[in-house]
Amino acid sequence: MFTGIVTDVGEIVSLKELDSRRLIGVACNAEAETIALGASIACAGVCLTVVGVTRKNKTVVAFDVAAETLAVTTARDWKVGDRLNLERSLRIGDELGGHLVSGHVDGVATILSRHDFDDLSRLRFRAPHELAPFLAKKGSVALDGTSLTVNEVEGDEFEALLIPHTLKVTTWGERKEGERVNLEVDQMARYAARLLEARQTPNV
Repeated sequence: MFTGIVTDVGEIVSLKELDSRRLIGVACNAEAETIALGASIACAGVCLTVVGVTRKNKTVVAFDVAAETLAVTTARDWKVGDRLNLERSLRIGDELGGHLVSGHVDGVATILSRHDFDDLSRLRFRAPHELAPFLAKKGSVALDGTSLTVNEVEGDEFEALLIPHTLKVTTWGERKEGERVNLEVDQMARYAARLLEARQTPNV
């Protein structure tokens, strides 16, 4: 479980194709001895399991990226040199600064436009049609692992405003119109929709 509060930005330093999956190495600022094999780390919003840790000039964490993950996230587009928002999993007693995020990406959104002003950025996105009903004005959404507030919703399109701090400590300062980002809808919205569906389904 995560919060959508990015704690580091890593860089892909290696990528190996393994049949239907990929093995990637991500350089980060964490101390190698603090990362356990089998730990979960959200990489651009995708929950991945640590399968190796090495230390040279920087800590390099290895992840296995399975076929299903490649099919439904931007991970299939990742290449050496790409930078990824990173967040380590919550521990009991940690502050919940964003909103509850599972790291199970629901789909991929596209950046339609970006408007920079007063050190802020307003971005407009198009969500997959089937996910649009889970987006609500003033609700939460995780985009590339970053907890953001939805400012406007119109059909399949929505907007979010990014503050200077977020632009500085994440990859959002680099994002451009036309790029694709991982989208995870708010879990509360998903459960509410499921409850409503169950209530509307007649008993057999």
